[in-house]
Amino acid sequence: MSTMRSVQTGAVNEIAVTEIARPVPGPRDAVVRIRACGICGTDVTFLHMGGAPFGPGGSMVPLPLGHEPAGEIVEVGTEVSGLSVGDRVVVNPQGAPSGIIGCGGPLGAMSEYLLVENAVVGESVAVFPDTLPFDVAALNEPMAVARHCVNRSAATPSDKVVVFGAGPIGLGATIWLKLRGVEHVVVVDVLPERLETALAVGADAVVDSATEDLTARLTELHGQAANALGQPRPGTDIYIDAAGAPAVFNAAVDNAKWGARLVMVAVQKKSDAIDLGGMLRSELTLIASQGYPTEIFEVTPELAEHQQRFAKLISHRVPFAEAEQAFELVLTPGAAEKVVVTFDDADDARS
Repeated sequence: MSTMRSVQTGAVNEIAVTEIARPVPGPRDAVVRIRACGICGTDVTFLHMGGAPFGPGGSMVPLPLGHEPAGEIVEVGTEVSGLSVGDRVVVNPQGAPSGIIGCGGPLGAMSEYLLVENAVVGESVAVFPDTLPFDVAALNEPMAVARHCVNRSAATPSDKVVVFGAGPIGLGATIWLKLRGVEHVVVVDVLPERLETALAVGADAVVDSATEDLTARLTELHGQAANALGQPRPGTDIYIDAAGAPAVFNAAVDNAKWGARLVMVAVQKKSDAIDLGGMLRSELTLIASQGYPTEIFEVTPELAEHQQRFAKLISHRVPFAEAEQAFELVLTPGAAEKVVVTFDDADDARS
């Protein structure tokens, strides 16, 4: 039996690189040799938990990790159409019938090979051109999350937008906003290196909220307006929360003008400090953004077209042979912006 290496949760805050059976496709399946896979904050959440609560009585069990893959087709089932060996593909982790890849299902993409169940082009898998590097293609899934957030915002070119959080989703949202023609996008964070990246990918201005007066800076950048009570507020039209901290939510509420919109795309940390009542002062519209109902493969051709801009989101490229170090990076606050694990021919040849 052929085997492969796969990453799953180990002890709390640790991974385990395990040897498991290499997948064999059924007639409607395909097998992808993974060439790059991003590490997501969701992976970190599972590592903090030490697995997933799927065992008896809710006990923790090991969970296969990885849901941001790019690779090439190496096997195709007899009933699969539109795919050929050698095609470079990205995968929809939510398209697996057995469960979300790397997020509770039995399959994980941080592996040398991945089974694509019910391989249907445009639903579970999409082909991308040879001109798009695998590491940038591995951004497809998080950029779909960012694209859905921007779609939910309904931003127009005349809008003035603030993005809180210069992680991959916030920066991805910034790129999509500018490609959408939005007039002015400000990115807010507390890490100077992330703010530098924000400017590099097209943000019109940045604010270091640890050292600058947010309200004063937004008023300077977006002009002055008022809330529903006539109190002065910055002229920002849309706030995007890609950070998930209660302080961010409250900052949007405190600064919102009459009729502003707040889009939440980050996983929110529970807190009694959130000022929901303050939303009345501006008739603030709260919009939730979850996943990518239609965007998962809508973004793929644009990712290829604008690959140089998206490539700036990747701070670290780490070989699969050093997977432990890759996950140590993402577990260390502030150590990395976006880590992509790469799989070279030497890694694949052993299977």
